Amino acid sequence: MTRTIVPALLLLCIAAAVTAEGDPPTKFKITTKKKDDTVAVRADGDKTLFVVKSPFGISQAVIERVDETWPKAVVLRLHLKGLESFRAASGKVTLDAAVSVQDGKPKVRQWKDGKEDAPLDDKSPMWMDIRIFGGDGKAAKALPLKAGYFEAALPKALFDGNPKAITVNWIDFYRN
Repeated sequence: MTRTIVPALLLLCIAAAVTAEGDPPTKFKITTKKKDDTVAVRADGDKTLFVVKSPFGISQAVIERVDETWPKAVVLRLHLKGLESFRAASGKVTLDAAVSVQDGKPKVRQWKDGKEDAPLDDKSPMWMDIRIFGGDGKAAKALPLKAGYFEAALPKALFDGNPKAITVNWIDFYRN
């Protein structure tokens, strides 16, 4: 029997999300940059949730659809302490965000295609709805998170043209 050795920096998995209505599963090929990173896939009706756990806090994942089309809604749940930098790219479009908490309220800056000086607003078709939750599942009022997560609903416009894959990058906090 021959063994295949997986490079240390790549973790490949095929993930399937089964919908509540019993529709056929949506399949994805997910490649993470670090071997300790995990991405679980869950379906809830028309929404597919990718649950990212990244112990080091700086990494990326390539999510490739196996089926013909993307789900109607794609949400990333990032289990991190902070979200200093987030990027989602589909090949044609790159969306960036930085998330903080000021006076107990989330502050989210977003921009497209590297143009940080031209921020997006919540009326833009490229706007990502990013929310912060504490370990209790309620809105977080401070960072760093102890057991919480960030949830980013990716906009439908990111999937225009039905790209084969999207790449997401994250940095919880810059390290010195």
